[in-house]
Amino acid sequence: MLIIGLILFGMLIGAGAQLIVGKPEGGINWSLAIVAGLVGSFVGGLLISLIAGDGLDFRPSGIIGSLVGAILVTAGWLWYKKRSAA
Repeated sequence: MLIIGLILFGMLIGAGAQLIVGKPEGGINWSLAIVAGLVGSFVGGLLISLIAGDGLDFRPSGIIGSLVGAILVTAGWLWYKKRSAA
């Protein structure tokens, strides 16, 4: 159950990151949302939680870090796609 919860949380964070960054073709790319959410949550959420001194508990600092990490992953992916298309 925990794995399914983490995947759903990552998907929601990734979708939020896409809405914040904005996508040129509109809509939400759910595969990108899952990957960006999971990677962003792992990297951003873990780093911010440890820096804030919250440890590995579920705290607002981890949620904010997850969103920031997912935004960075999404923006990087969109930049890469735009650059490789040109």
